[in-house]
Amino acid sequence: MALEQVLTPKQKALEINLNPKIYGSFAEIGAGQETVRFFYRAGAASGTVAKAMSAYDKEMSDSIYGVEENRRYVTQARLKKMLDHEMELMKERLIHDHYKEKAFFTYANTVTTIDYSKKNEGQGWIGLRFKLNAEDEKANEIIFHVKFKENTAQLQQETLGVLGVNLIYGAYYYHDNPRKLIKSLYDTLDKDQLEIDMINFRGPQFKYVDNRLMSLQLVKNGMTDVAVFNPQGKNILPADLLYKKNIFAVRGSFRPFMNVNMDMFKGGLEIFKQEDDVRTDNTEILFEITLSNLIASGFEGELNERDFLDRADIIGSLGYNVIISNFSEYYKLVDYFSKFTRNQTKVGLAMGVNNLLEIFNEQYYADLPGGIMEAFGKLFKKNVKVYLYPYLDKEKDILLTSKNLQVSDSVHELYKYFLYNGRIQDILNYNRGYLDSYSRRILEKIANAEQDWENECPEGVADMIKDRGMFGYKLKYILE
Repeated sequence: MALEQVLTPKQKALEINLNPKIYGSFAEIGAGQETVRFFYRAGAASGTVAKAMSAYDKEMSDSIYGVEENRRYVTQARLKKMLDHEMELMKERLIHDHYKEKAFFTYANTVTTIDYSKKNEGQGWIGLRFKLNAEDEKANEIIFHVKFKENTAQLQQETLGVLGVNLIYGAYYYHDNPRKLIKSLYDTLDKDQLEIDMINFRGPQFKYVDNRLMSLQLVKNGMTDVAVFNPQGKNILPADLLYKKNIFAVRGSFRPFMNVNMDMFKGGLEIFKQEDDVRTDNTEILFEITLSNLIASGFEGELNERDFLDRADIIGSLGYNVIISNFSEYYKLVDYFSKFTRNQTKVGLAMGVNNLLEIFNEQYYADLPGGIMEAFGKLFKKNVKVYLYPYLDKEKDILLTSKNLQVSDSVHELYKYFLYNGRIQDILNYNRGYLDSYSRRILEKIANAEQDWENECPEGVADMIKDRGMFGYKLKYILE
């Protein structure tokens, strides 16, 4: 299979400039006119650039795009106002006959680059509204959020320019393959230069695109570590959801979502809400599925997208947010959460015995320079607690809890420290009847269309599995 040549930003800009159909405007705020610069320098820019502008003064910007009630300018809402305004101007002003063959686009970004003190990292919103053909009634739209990783404003500006060119080129030349389009955003860029942590496709060209799958591609391709969806299946920027909120998370495969999962969640949340300043209105609940779990559940190591959507749909139908993460280790998940909690709010983790035993397995941290101590410094921060769901050992007829759990001698004293200081707490309010529920056994029954598995799932879940043929469920027809 021949390797596909990766074009430079200048080559992409020139190809677009020479395409007589593509014509549009550029509105860039916060980091210079870095994207349109490539089109000017490539040559023949008059064939593409109708207008380029940067309204840096906030009063000037407000007079063009309207006033933001919260006075925040680096937001998705601001970006959409920019796209709305600039596209309307294109349609209103470019009305002569020679524009009738033009497929209009508007590119916009609103970003902030790293400041002099290096305290505020660069980040922003980038978007493109575009028509593929002049006669198209409705435009398409691609919007994403980016976090810059480089340590100077100049480097971040240059990265932004390349990213913008890649977006415009991808929209016109890879629009029929959104996965390829997403990968192409990093053409001539490296993952240590930037992170794209949310993306949304909209419009007639993308009417069959599920944006959850697109954000899953970001995690799968290493462009970000986390993707979050609300119960309605809409992508959410993690920072918007989690900033300075208490976070209660439950990790699992949720294949399928069972009563035991709900029991663990409710029992842990009940204790978490007894903490000071933890209320329903300032707490976000996340059901987490790791990328490694999704891949392990697929065929021959391939991620099964339909299986992923089934799980996400079920969790969403129960009214909860879904988080997909690239964190196999819990300490990485908590470290990620701490970026938003700033150690001012609390994190609660509900888990089973097997997961807790993994946490106290030193081999789990063999690749860390500081080993288990480094990991625990991130995991057991002052505002983090683990809520342990009991396990019934049927062979020994023992109910395992935090009080009688056996960890290796080398970490036993460490375990006692966290236990006695209340960092690990038992879930006391649980249904003993659920302790004998195992997802593998339920999956076998579902795949074989057997009976008596439905009552092991929360209300509505079994019907959803049957109606949509999830997890291999097939109706058996009896011919008489």
